Amino acid sequence: MDRLKKAAASNREAAAVQRAHGREDVAQRWEARADELESGQVTDCTDAVSSLISWAFRR
Repeated sequence: MDRLKKAAASNREAAAVQRAHGREDVAQRWEARADELESGQVTDCTDAVSSLISWAFRR
């Protein structure tokens, strides 16, 4: 869950940078992605995928 919160914060920072450069449409996309990450609709499967890859390479 920490990865998703960090990603959302990073996306909000990117949106602020885009707004500073006058690109409101791009900033809105970054904000929308941050909202998705914070809403719980996105699941973090990084650990599961990493363990699966590790298991595959051990064989």
